[in-house]
Amino acid sequence: MTATADDRWPALPLDEWQPTCATLHLWTQVVGKVRLAKTPWLNHGWHVTLYVNARGLTTSLVPFERGGFEIQFDFVEHAVEIRTTDGASARIPLQPQTVADFHDEVIGALHGLGIAVAISDLPCEIPGAIAFTRDDKHASYAAAYANRFWRVLLQADRVFKQFRTGFVGKCSPVHFFWGSFDLAVTRFSGRRAPLFTGKAPGVAPRVMQEAYSHEVSSAGFWPGGNGVDASFYSYCYPTAPAFSRARVRPDAAFWSDALGEFLLPYEAVRRAADPDAALLAFLHSTYDAAAETLAWDRAALDAPIGLPGVCRDIGATTGS
Repeated sequence: MTATADDRWPALPLDEWQPTCATLHLWTQVVGKVRLAKTPWLNHGWHVTLYVNARGLTTSLVPFERGGFEIQFDFVEHAVEIRTTDGASARIPLQPQTVADFHDEVIGALHGLGIAVAISDLPCEIPGAIAFTRDDKHASYAAAYANRFWRVLLQADRVFKQFRTGFVGKCSPVHFFWGSFDLAVTRFSGRRAPLFTGKAPGVAPRVMQEAYSHEVSSAGFWPGGNGVDASFYSYCYPTAPAFSRARVRPDAAFWSDALGEFLLPYEAVRRAADPDAALLAFLHSTYDAAAETLAWDRAALDAPIGLPGVCRDIGATTGS
């Protein structure tokens, strides 16, 4: 399926694809845990993420004994593709099947390629989760909606990367966290944060504490859940009381007490006269609120938005 110019921001109502969304979330966890098992630990869990590419989501190159391998979710031809640096490959069709069967196919294909790997059987960040090898409940795959999801990620990834250029401090890549099933980009003040005490199912406290070891302003896209439709979000850690009271843009954005973050419904962005401008307004205004309430050194951290082919003037700094 190829998106037309008028359908670059496709509709993604959660109630129409929730079974596929839930199943795909678990499938990405299987693949993500393979990357986790084979990749050296990197700060804030950045070594576990997936990345948006021209076909879907990829692990990027993962090291193993003979070189490297890559696992890709292809949401155009609907397959999981595994390729190694020595030319071997395997292909698993994306179609309705249980999480247990998907797990066995992926691990079996890796072993067939000579890649020895064992992963934890317990999903992360999902309350009441079923072990992968026993999950016969989640077995949906609506190809059209998986393709829509990827096309939304393409647009979010593009705008997030533009936003990312306006910051010269430490900043994460734009990457996809399979635990929370969201695309995110995170800015750092450079200062240590208070010890994080939050919890997530299936995640060790020390992992959460390392992820939030330093002050952050983070934004992302989430396809929804628990009665909340697809949304862009923004939060900071630590959170000052004034942050939730900040005035942010556009008008459709609001503070969620339940989630402890600002939300901007995806539907409001896709229906905006200029979706890019609406999303950038949200990203900039929520970052402004976080940086101001936490007293970040903006003169040292902020920069003009980058332009293609134009080297940045290192003497020029400006607010976002």
